[in-house]
Amino acid sequence: MTPGPKNLITDVRGLRVGNAQDDRLKSGVTVLLPDQPAVASVHVMGGAPGTRETDLLAPDKSVAAIDALVLSGGSAYGIDACSGVVDRLRAAGRGFKVGAATIPLVPGAILFDLLNAGAKDWAENPYPALGRAAFDAASDDFELGTVGAGTGALSAMLKGGLGSASLRLPDGTMVGALVAANPVGAVTTPGDKHFYAAPFEIAGEFGGLGPDPASGLGLSLESRKAAAMSPRENTTIAIIATDATLTKAECHRVAVAAHDGIGRATVPAHTPHDGDLVFALSTGVQAKGDVLMIGHAASLCLARAIARAIYAATPAEGDLLPCWSTLNA
Repeated sequence: MTPGPKNLITDVRGLRVGNAQDDRLKSGVTVLLPDQPAVASVHVMGGAPGTRETDLLAPDKSVAAIDALVLSGGSAYGIDACSGVVDRLRAAGRGFKVGAATIPLVPGAILFDLLNAGAKDWAENPYPALGRAAFDAASDDFELGTVGAGTGALSAMLKGGLGSASLRLPDGTMVGALVAANPVGAVTTPGDKHFYAAPFEIAGEFGGLGPDPASGLGLSLESRKAAAMSPRENTTIAIIATDATLTKAECHRVAVAAHDGIGRATVPAHTPHDGDLVFALSTGVQAKGDVLMIGHAASLCLARAIARAIYAATPAEGDLLPCWSTLNA
């Protein structure tokens, strides 16, 4: 397996990603937009999720395909970013047809960034407008780090961010991951240098420093974030995509497998104070795929994407936590 040409989720044909953020707010929105309605499912393993329209993604529910997926900051306020995307899709005539009505189907998930020192004194919820702006910015190329839904993200010890990675399987299937990493846990080992995901790194994509040679890792759960705020401001939300043809049930199985990537990249993971969630989406432009291999690749991509999110984060005025790039310049 090798990364795609961009090493982004948009290496999966037929996908675009748009980011929008407000630097004063220290928050933002990321939209994944398939060119055509796509089969999708979801799996939640965190104890504190925030979601919209995820029930319809269960394998036994009647909805066959969705029009977009949204990752947002803003906690409960950020769920309204989906409404902004729905506005844009409806204007474009996209959505589920019910008689004369058109209903865009846009599941989403949020992370908590309300206490990250950004200005949260809005009079009108800013997230619908950020959703529309992210939709308008959708492209097959996009930035990582302090952008979109990762703008205000924080890991335990370092600034979080938006990450992505891809892999092409031997049969030609493409798999990609997109993540907003804002976990309870640490993404680097003690000392803030080595990434927990280092064994899965490819071609120095997050610094090339290799695994930490120390043993006994994970016994100390130091957290600058918990000291600066409280233990509840968290969540890693992610999307896995593939061009292979999968059913909703198979997408669900891929989402389950992809959670291994969160556990490989973040210590601890899936805590009571995280809302850890993975969407899995199939564009279906390729033949039926090998679900085992797609799930395996998804977990590798997600671990790498989380590390890339923290690696690419950039400093901004008023930050509560340092960036990896600042400490390891």
